[in-house]
Amino acid sequence: MPNDPQAPDAQHPGPSPARVPSISDLPASQQSAHQQSAYQQSGVDIGAGHRAVALMKEAVGRSQRSPGLRGTVLSSLGGFGGLFRPGFAGMTDPILVASTDGVGTKTRVAAFVGTYGGLGHDIVNHCVGDLLVQGARPLFFLDYIAMGKLNPEAVAEFVNGAAEACTLVGAALLGGETAEMPGVYVAGELDIVGTLVGVVDRPALVTGERLAVGDAVIALPSSGLHTNGYSLARRVLDGLDWQETRPELDGTLQDALLAPHRCYLPAFEAMVGAGVDVKGMSHITGGGLIDNPPRIFPDGLGMQVNTGSWVIPPLFRLIVERGNVSQHDAFHALNMGVGFLFMVPAQQREQAMTALRDAGQQPWVIGEMVAGQGVTFGHGGPPEGGQSGSGQSGGRQSGGGQP
Repeated sequence: MPNDPQAPDAQHPGPSPARVPSISDLPASQQSAHQQSAYQQSGVDIGAGHRAVALMKEAVGRSQRSPGLRGTVLSSLGGFGGLFRPGFAGMTDPILVASTDGVGTKTRVAAFVGTYGGLGHDIVNHCVGDLLVQGARPLFFLDYIAMGKLNPEAVAEFVNGAAEACTLVGAALLGGETAEMPGVYVAGELDIVGTLVGVVDRPALVTGERLAVGDAVIALPSSGLHTNGYSLARRVLDGLDWQETRPELDGTLQDALLAPHRCYLPAFEAMVGAGVDVKGMSHITGGGLIDNPPRIFPDGLGMQVNTGSWVIPPLFRLIVERGNVSQHDAFHALNMGVGFLFMVPAQQREQAMTALRDAGQQPWVIGEMVAGQGVTFGHGGPPEGGQSGSGQSGGRQSGGGQP
């Protein structure tokens, strides 16, 4: 036995080595404290992580067996790495596209209300939108959720939501990480990050480089703030009763703030299926209509936005009016009811609008491409500052998913 006393060596007489005490040697009053691991005493409960995995296992499995999956999952939940064999049938030159992002301080609203499933849809659909801008379809998703003290039910609710969102877009939730970090995160708070990998056939890659003067810009509505502007919104709306029904919002303020990020993949599929030449797209995230569209503009080309072409939703009006937010800041920090943009040839504008309406979307023509740079606003009062910056940017982007 490893810790039993040993007889002295016959050739080298001497005392037996000291016996290492075990928990059973301690008084009964002290044994229970020691049976709780040192890790638990420092604030980390490994058992809670195992319970969270058990609660999410079924939903994750469904996403990995989805009929719309563009490949095959070869690993099971709980491994060190997820294994995915992609299906590239019909592609001549497949290109992988990857995006990683977070949901910002929308997590604080979710924690305050005590509901986490919508955050799973938020992070998946946000990443889908970022990949979609280049014409990519999702393959697999990885999530990361961190807390000061692990709440297995909250983690499972979030992951189940992410798995549902993955299933809807034909992606596998391939794996993820749950971290418990006392001292780093305040009790009751959490952080969420997601990474999505997709694929696009190189001939179908959408870059914006073919955009030209006169191309129509078609917008689709957001479902709310999506994943941006929550630091501003929380500060401005503090003091209001978030659980009171507000007629202008068709519900409570907390429901409006937690409305999940919309998915725009079905809209894109509808236009491609109708033969529309989608020359450019923009996902309106952090930076709003001012910073996001110019990321795909060629040199010498800008976009004119008709701010009278849509009605600003009540939630955004409430934030702007209550916070006395300037028009420029509002269009910079918030999406102002615009979730996604499609740029198409002018002669295909009506074809695109018809395809979108037939697919159950609510599109409108928000503007057109013009000579110049950046984004200009008219027909409703341009935001202060008038014109945004221009040009493309690469690598890690600022403002993609932060408030």
